[in-house]
Amino acid sequence: MEIYFDNSATTKCSQGVMELMQKAFLEDYGNPSSLHQKGMEAENYIRQARARIAKTLKVQEKELIFTSGGTEADNLAVIGAAMANRRFGKHLITTKIEHPAVAAPMHFLEEQGFEVTWLDVDRQGRICLKQLEEALRPDTILVSIMYVNNEIGTLEPVEEAARIVKEKNPRALFHTDAIQAYGKYQIYPGRMGIDLLSASGHKIHGPKGVGFLYKREKVKLSPILFGGGHQWGMRSGTENVPGIAGLGQAAMEAYEDLLGKQEHLLKLREHFLQGLEGVEWAHVNGSLSQEEGAYHIVSVSFDKVRSEVLLHALEERGIYVSAGSACSSNKPAVSETLKNIGLDQAHLGSTLRFSFSIYNTQEEVDRCIKALKELVPVLARYTRH
Repeated sequence: MEIYFDNSATTKCSQGVMELMQKAFLEDYGNPSSLHQKGMEAENYIRQARARIAKTLKVQEKELIFTSGGTEADNLAVIGAAMANRRFGKHLITTKIEHPAVAAPMHFLEEQGFEVTWLDVDRQGRICLKQLEEALRPDTILVSIMYVNNEIGTLEPVEEAARIVKEKNPRALFHTDAIQAYGKYQIYPGRMGIDLLSASGHKIHGPKGVGFLYKREKVKLSPILFGGGHQWGMRSGTENVPGIAGLGQAAMEAYEDLLGKQEHLLKLREHFLQGLEGVEWAHVNGSLSQEEGAYHIVSVSFDKVRSEVLLHALEERGIYVSAGSACSSNKPAVSETLKNIGLDQAHLGSTLRFSFSIYNTQEEVDRCIKALKELVPVLARYTRH
């Protein structure tokens, strides 16, 4: 029995997504920029996807820019907003626990002469709204705060943060990396004061290699890809029609009976947390509350056991988890998120992430807990001191 608890890294495509993409690949394969019938058929897939995604966010269809994934969406938001608005200032604000897709562009902009304020987080991974307010300046042009942390599942107070930004500096733009939140939470950018929002297809049972950036209509953004001027000049390149079609289908499916899906994920999380109470030397990172912790992500540190060792021991039993962010878990770098919530050196190397999807079951959770109860005490005996 295979148990996949690494859904924050990627998810399997739904059947509906696969069927629609196959039709786009094999039958309606035209270039959407072509003027003939085949081109029009391809363009219809893009129009349908725009309509479906716009409906989930209650935004205008023309406010959506399709990208090659979450990383490009984040880069376009951060670099594009900074470059387009630098005449108003060169000060940016973000957090110390952002995904590299936001953190790396921020470091790039620092090299270009921008000034970045990096907000601290508490032991649960939450920002301090007062520190945000104090960091805002007349020359602040962009604030980027992630919606759900990809490693520990902490929910940031995005709506409150956006309100503070708009009250103190209405000119400043507010961006949120919602890649771990879109499809899991009801997000209305217009109502919440969000100017820019990034999302990715393969986190919501859609395909890899496609995502989108929501850009409020009047927000000024400089493109970072140049060419034929596709998507109103904001993102040149022939559109990935099958991917965009799959993304639109996945978005529609994600928000069908969203409350039921949330309840299912919450039950899995609570059942897992209860089971962890019986696992020796297990410590949960981030918030345990339903209001501050995501439904689908649990980060756990295990005393005396290296994360890679436990990960592969679970893999031998058909249980797949992550040692952290999938974008960086194959590198020796220390997790900035775990470091900034105050984990000591020993626990930085002994942490696993368990992330659930709507396809997981309580039986799978029970099997995972059983495996942890058996493996952790044994592996701890062989840890080098």
